[in-house]
Amino acid sequence: MYKVMISVGEASGDLHGASVANALKNIQPDIKLFGMGGQAMRSAGVDVVHDIADLGVIGFVEVVKNLPRLFKLRDSLVELMHFERPDVLVVIDYPDFNMRLAAKAKEIGIPVVSYISPSAWAWRKGRAKDVAKVVDRLAAIFPFEADVYREAGANVTFVGHPLLDIVKPSMSRADAYSFFTADPNNPIVLLLPGSRTQEITNLLPVMLAAAEKIVKQVPDCQFYLPVASTISREMLQNILKNYSLKVTLTDENTYDLMSIANTAIAASGTVTLEAALLKLPCVVIYKMATLTYWLGKLLVKIPHFSLPNIVAGRQVIPELLQDAVSADQITRKILPMLLDNQEKNRLQHDLTEVRQKLGDIGAVDRVARVIIEVAQAKSGGNNEHI
Repeated sequence: MYKVMISVGEASGDLHGASVANALKNIQPDIKLFGMGGQAMRSAGVDVVHDIADLGVIGFVEVVKNLPRLFKLRDSLVELMHFERPDVLVVIDYPDFNMRLAAKAKEIGIPVVSYISPSAWAWRKGRAKDVAKVVDRLAAIFPFEADVYREAGANVTFVGHPLLDIVKPSMSRADAYSFFTADPNNPIVLLLPGSRTQEITNLLPVMLAAAEKIVKQVPDCQFYLPVASTISREMLQNILKNYSLKVTLTDENTYDLMSIANTAIAASGTVTLEAALLKLPCVVIYKMATLTYWLGKLLVKIPHFSLPNIVAGRQVIPELLQDAVSADQITRKILPMLLDNQEKNRLQHDLTEVRQKLGDIGAVDRVARVIIEVAQAKSGGNNEHI
């Protein structure tokens, strides 16, 4: 029986970790899975020793403020590695924290697989060499990511993008309308403010202000807000009560909701790619601490910041960053998605192209095979289940 430790730091990583856990159990049903994660990983049979619910810190300034807590958490996970001696550590996203954890694993002789790896292709390309030093195998989800890490000396396997396996509705459109008590004759706009507390406080108020403007132009608009597992409903409701707008909060079947929505206002992140795969056009917005923003401008060398546009290699969906994020700007960008049929058709065509560029389905199974290969090498290949 192999022992696999998994480390994730936020809601999207929790979903990827859960998918990997399920794929590993399909290969080896008695595998032992434990580590840091959330409810999705717990539901997939992972022994979640540290819950990620309060880990929503982002940006240089925010991370610095939380360093003592993050160091304490890292040390606790290192102690866990010493005690459990896993055959492999799998680090998923949450790059600054997870790469430090990977370095500690390397020091004590535990091999590391990196999945949803640091975005060295976007910024700090020299970092790819640092990652290659502490990671035994890197499961790349983008072709251009594989090239950057391979050039840096990493042992890379291009697995394709996991969202192709994960992002699909589970019910018919008619059933989805019924499940969410939505009117199929009126447009649906999703508010997707992110999975971190800081994102909610930065972005949800301006989303709601934009929604109030949108509903003046499209009176029958229906607004929905899927609640991330890391965010409390109480916090959202305290913000919502300041706006004269009906917003329905939902907890489940988010891909079904996205499949019937007409458009969305979304925080930059994985959710924008999930939306693209479901052909849901978004206005992508993001705001961060001023110092973090200016440091990013110095370091980031790509023309777009939203994943669909990065994958397409051009602007497919509108982006608003920092001072450009306003209710008026969001409204101006989103109204054509609701009212202009020519714009709707263009978006559908371009989002189809984004999906095609992400490769074939089966990424999660390929990642699981990589993890098992590394665990097998660590244990000398003696396992009758493989």
